[in-house]
Amino acid sequence: MKELIGFCGLDCEMCEARIATLNNDDGLRRKVAAEWSELNGVEITPGMINCEGCRVDGKKTPYCDLLCPIRQCALKKSIETCAGCEEMKSCGKLGQITENSAEARENLNWK
Repeated sequence: MKELIGFCGLDCEMCEARIATLNNDDGLRRKVAAEWSELNGVEITPGMINCEGCRVDGKKTPYCDLLCPIRQCALKKSIETCAGCEEMKSCGKLGQITENSAEARENLNWK
């Protein structure tokens, strides 16, 4: 599986946080921080927007690094992505992503 596909199936390569990090784009960091703050109901600062992808070595946002329940579960189970988990289709944590993203389902070979 492509290394920039996240544990959940989302494509980190297309993530604006990753794009802002790679391009050192403070304007995009501000935009992402504002959007994510509103979506999550917590304050996310532009300084938190530094990520190179959830399955690759390098920088991670605080959420992706420490709080994402999907990432934490996959790391604990030592699986490449959720596609390697027998509980994938019944997982409530993953369902929050796959219910809203056909791309994530496709990347996980969801049949």
